[in-house]
Amino acid sequence: MKAYINSAIRAIQKLTGTNRTPNRPQYEERVRYREGHVKWSAALDSHLEQQSATTARDVENISHISTAPSVTSGAIRKQRLQQQHKPELISKQRGAGQGQRRNVLKVIERMKKNREQQRQLQAKLKEKELQIMMRQGNPNWEFLNMINQYRSRIVFRPLQESDPVEDHQITVCIRKRPLNKSEFARQEVDVISVPSKDEIIVHQPKVKMDLEKFLENKRFKFDYVFDETCCNELVYKYTAKPLVQTIFEGGMATCFAYGQTGSGKTHTMGGDFRGKTQDCKKGIYAMVAEDVFKFLKSRKYKKLNLAVFASFFEIYDNDIFDLLANKAKVHILEDGDHQVNIVGLTEKVVDSVDEVIELIDRGNTARASGNTSANRNSSRSHAVFQVVLRTTGTDRIHGTFSLIDLADNARAVDMNPPNRQTKMEGAAINTSLIVLKECIRALERKDAHIPFGGSKITLVLRDSFIGEKCKTCMIGTISPGMASCEDSLNTLRYVDRVKEHRATYKQRTTS
Repeated sequence: MKAYINSAIRAIQKLTGTNRTPNRPQYEERVRYREGHVKWSAALDSHLEQQSATTARDVENISHISTAPSVTSGAIRKQRLQQQHKPELISKQRGAGQGQRRNVLKVIERMKKNREQQRQLQAKLKEKELQIMMRQGNPNWEFLNMINQYRSRIVFRPLQESDPVEDHQITVCIRKRPLNKSEFARQEVDVISVPSKDEIIVHQPKVKMDLEKFLENKRFKFDYVFDETCCNELVYKYTAKPLVQTIFEGGMATCFAYGQTGSGKTHTMGGDFRGKTQDCKKGIYAMVAEDVFKFLKSRKYKKLNLAVFASFFEIYDNDIFDLLANKAKVHILEDGDHQVNIVGLTEKVVDSVDEVIELIDRGNTARASGNTSANRNSSRSHAVFQVVLRTTGTDRIHGTFSLIDLADNARAVDMNPPNRQTKMEGAAINTSLIVLKECIRALERKDAHIPFGGSKITLVLRDSFIGEKCKTCMIGTISPGMASCEDSLNTLRYVDRVKEHRATYKQRTTS
């Protein structure tokens, strides 16, 4: 047996090209006699696998090495075994490669998962830090956090200047103003979101019986919704501008601005405020006048030989005062043709936009203002600025554009001081606003009776509402602050009822 083992060791040394002696007991265990031959190829294969690294190329090289004559039968058997096991070795190597790839993919997947977990953790930490900061600086930080989370799920598509201008007999829209300085000082939360050009959301803060805070998110849809980034020019483009052509076509146009105290009505209609002074060039009044003179000079309407007149008056506590004549009191009378006239009202001939702006400035200065908890200069009257087209040389009216800055719909509790006079003012304002809404509803329903006589504002504007060529636009203005949430909802509901009845009427007429 020793002779055979020594022969096997010499063969291994010759095959491997080394004088290192393998572990003798390892081979003694595997040497067996069978019919006079040494069965030692398994031990040889084990040693060759250790020396060939893991590649099939090394196995191929070893298989071509010639063996000594003394081990010819064993070498032949070795070669046969190598040829038999070669595919297995290659498949094992391929399997090992595939396994490595799978392991790499698993590692990459784990890394991605870890990174995502880290991102989530960082986001939670940032959110926690934000909450701590808000908790320290803002008493309404919980509501602010809930509103921010709600907005993060919204895809905002606000009104763009390239959006088409739609044609409606009655256009209903809403304008949201930005937070002002006093609201920032009070750390007010913006509770108004404008996700699209025709939709607005009010995030109304609520508290349950167990003091848990939550939001009621109330949605409204209108023809147009202007967010806090929209300028007066953009608002004008989609509201009053399309109505200018109406008066040149012999019709009547009316544009209202309605809203709570300090919501931006006077800014929208009269122009930007710079301190206590108002830049009338940026208001809808002046922009209407500018377009009127452009139409007047156009080839289509120049041949009509029209002249432009302007008047400015206010309705205060059911009385009418001329803002261009030192607030002289004037009266409403109906002539034999059932036309409503304001007797004694000043009408100025205007030939340029600058002259119109001068009249607007005079009227705004004279307009009655009061003091509320929300606005030191709360408008306590309905201001009506009218642009009248008359045929030159006659008194015949070709068309009239009435622009109305409605009185602030302030509650009695907001008046400073809440005395008898201010309560009477508030009652008169609210009554006139209710009658105005009912008149617009009745016009849309084409009712036989329209309650124009219910208030002075509707009586004055009666002729502007009647007729097929009449068009109306209502601009509701709202404040974004949390303290004004209830007032903003009231404005939205008021304007929404006008829109709602318009839609109902259209459904009835088309069905």
